[in-house]
Amino acid sequence: MSESTPFSRRRAQLALVALVGACALGLGAPVAEAKPPTGLDTGDTAWMLTATALVLLMTPGLSFFYGGMVRNKNVLSTMLQSFVAMSLVSLVWVAFGFSLAFGDSMGGIVGDPRTYWMLSGVGAAPEPTLAKTIPLALFALFQLKFAIITPALITGSFAERVRFSSYMIFMVLFTVVVYCPLAHMTWHPNGLLRQWGVLDFAGGTVVHMSAGFAALTGAVFLGRRQDHQPGLVHTPANIPYVLLGTGMLWFGWFGFNAGSALAASGTAVQAFLTTNTASAAAMFAWLVVDGLRGVRPSAMGACIGAVVGLVAITPAAGFVSVGSSVAIGAIAAGISNLAAHWKSKSQLDDTLDVFPCHGVGGIVGMVATAILADKRINPDGADGLLYGGTALFKTHILALLAVGAAVIALSWLLYKLVDLISPMRVSHEQEQLGLDISQHGESVRAEGELKTQPAAT
Repeated sequence: MSESTPFSRRRAQLALVALVGACALGLGAPVAEAKPPTGLDTGDTAWMLTATALVLLMTPGLSFFYGGMVRNKNVLSTMLQSFVAMSLVSLVWVAFGFSLAFGDSMGGIVGDPRTYWMLSGVGAAPEPTLAKTIPLALFALFQLKFAIITPALITGSFAERVRFSSYMIFMVLFTVVVYCPLAHMTWHPNGLLRQWGVLDFAGGTVVHMSAGFAALTGAVFLGRRQDHQPGLVHTPANIPYVLLGTGMLWFGWFGFNAGSALAASGTAVQAFLTTNTASAAAMFAWLVVDGLRGVRPSAMGACIGAVVGLVAITPAAGFVSVGSSVAIGAIAAGISNLAAHWKSKSQLDDTLDVFPCHGVGGIVGMVATAILADKRINPDGADGLLYGGTALFKTHILALLAVGAAVIALSWLLYKLVDLISPMRVSHEQEQLGLDISQHGESVRAEGELKTQPAAT
């Protein structure tokens, strides 16, 4: 069935009703009088405006990173799956997502959705419990960019076989059911994991582990592509796209990690330094491991290694020394390289190695934080196992197991629910034709070549 069938038009009509309803709710939402903007720091505000823009740049960067890795017939669909997150997640975040993540705590699990409904009362004044020196509206915008990229990361695991409309439903549900509660538990002052003492400077748990475990679940749920075979490697569509995406991700990650200091401070500088160093070490380590396995150094390998380093340093960025960041990047790259190699020989069809890179990288980063965190670097943190902090290590292991189990279970339920509403997987004919044409009626190929393609069924 093609995307131009009456059934698809009915889905568009339902989406139109939802959009009109959202507009009506927005126009009718109560507007609370904004608090006077006292306590603002102009330097912190300027830096956080910049960091927020940098983090948003990561999502287009991810689209190029993923889009270059798939086959020609799936490039545009894969890229759009990242871009559309900037639309849907933004709308959810404004309506009630920010409230779920940072509203008044309900048992340390999730925020009260009424707290900042339609961002009511979110303006130029700071909220001292969340960020003391920047507008609450800016804090909400900064956190939004994290919420946007998380479901986009998942898409690499089921690339080349997911129905676009079904993915959009899943993305919204994942943001509401998984991401927002996990962000609340980890970053809200009264959040459950925060109260346990879990350290996650910029999203190793909230972003990368959640996306990694959801990606693993999605790859299992949707099953293998029709032509997937263990050990078979498809030719990437455009490796320069991968290089471009890596550069955009690396650049944007400075906002991701250094911005998580929420101030133009020494901690931000430390996070900036450890981020760059870990990625550099990981890129080199990935190429070394490839060489030890008899694989020639490749642009693809260098790019993947760099991103793994960025993932692994994320939870630790503001809590560890620059020397520790070298070890974190190198170890994460080595483990992820071996995990990706093992995956390629297995029946698991995680198309773009999301779990071996983001999931495993996030796990390594979380464990490394528990080992290498140093209170001399950041007094707001805690000492890791290397410095006598056994409590932090035990807490992180417990949180890792709990988060992993919860994300896998919730993601499986969401996949099942969405599949009942709208089948998650495209038909065999649509998969063979390619998602660019079957889902979107577009192609990266020349117009004359496109005209020769058969119609989708």
